[in-house]
Amino acid sequence: MRTDTAGVGMPVDATLAGAWLERWERQQERYAVEREERFTVMVDVVEQVVGHRARPLIADLGSGPGSLSARVAERLPHAEVVAVDIDPLLLALGRAGHPRVTRWVETLIGRPGWIEDLGLDRPLDAVLSSTALHYPPPEALLRIYRDLAGTLRPGAVLVNGDHLIPEEPSLAELALAIGRRRSQRRGVGGAEDWSQWWDAARRIPEFAELLAARERQLPPSEGEGNGLSAAQHAALLRLAGFRQAGSVWQYGASSVLVALR
Repeated sequence: MRTDTAGVGMPVDATLAGAWLERWERQQERYAVEREERFTVMVDVVEQVVGHRARPLIADLGSGPGSLSARVAERLPHAEVVAVDIDPLLLALGRAGHPRVTRWVETLIGRPGWIEDLGLDRPLDAVLSSTALHYPPPEALLRIYRDLAGTLRPGAVLVNGDHLIPEEPSLAELALAIGRRRSQRRGVGGAEDWSQWWDAARRIPEFAELLAARERQLPPSEGEGNGLSAAQHAALLRLAGFRQAGSVWQYGASSVLVALR
């Protein structure tokens, strides 16, 4: 684990980072239906619940290079925003390109001791996550939610933005079709994809050391994910100790799920 040291000893030039962060944004739009609107809604929720606090402490789990963290920090400049991920390259890009984010923590969400790795000096006021909590299997996700329930102050909020497919097959098919049609209308299908972005990154000499560290750090692929619906996530959250949980926004399968501690 490294706290606030993403890129230390392996710095990334801010101009180079900016170019690759822009490519990351375009690449991610290929996958996330109404990505910018979903981010906006997520930050709206956090601002509504904790924006009045003097120095809210907010964690972004599975932050990648800080797309969501940066939007939170821009909207709530008085907040302490902690970006959390296991990928050294993405953390280094974010640290170089998003200076408003307070801290960058390199750890694997859910492994023993991961909460201690965050180096928190007080309870969290909010936790956000975007397209990261669909990977852990249900039993591991329940442990993560319990860890977070014990770390969030009473009245705090958890906000999860992801593609959460309905449990009923016919509704799932419709939700996915709506998302595909929206992407076609927006013309994002021709953007650089995930594999192309990483293949291009491997050709950048300045990234070599970070990519080598990435190979050592990343756990084995966890496949397509847990496949849980919003309702199933909400049930796990309530079981973990959250008092209320449910969706507040949805476009096709693209959802924002909120839980209150």
